[in-house]
Amino acid sequence: MKARLPIVDTGPLVALLDSTDRHHQWAVGIFSELRGPLLSCEAVLAEVLFLCGRNRLTAEPIHLLLERGTLRVAPVLADAPREIVRLLRQYRSVPMSLADGCILHLHETTARSVVVTCDRDFGIYRRSRRRAVDALVPWGR
Repeated sequence: MKARLPIVDTGPLVALLDSTDRHHQWAVGIFSELRGPLLSCEAVLAEVLFLCGRNRLTAEPIHLLLERGTLRVAPVLADAPREIVRLLRQYRSVPMSLADGCILHLHETTARSVVVTCDRDFGIYRRSRRRAVDALVPWGR
C-alpha cells in the first residue's frame, strides 16, 4: 500500500512549536512518524506565522521546513478560487475559515492524502460525494 501524503493544517504546526499547547506531545509524535514531503497552503502558513508572532514563538522551525522543501505550499486559492468560495459558502454555518477551505480542497484533489489537524470541524466537513475527511487527529490515537 502506498503512503498517504500528509496535508498539514495550522493546529499541528503551532502545537509542534509551542510546548505549552495541549496537543504538543501529540504533534511531536505525529511529525516524527510522518514522511515528507508535507503539503499545506498559503492560508495555513499565514495563520501559523501570525500565531507565532502573537504567542512569541520562534517561527525558525517553519522557515527551515520551507527552505528544505519538507513543507511544500500549494497555491490553492490562486489555482481554485471558485472552488474555495463554494466551500466557504457551503460551510458558512460552521463557519469555515479560508485555511480550512483550502485544506479541504487540497484533500479533495490530492490522491491518497490525509489531513493532519487539531480542528474538530474536519469531522463536519465532507469531501465530494459526501465522503468523510481522512484525518489524523489528536483524539483519534
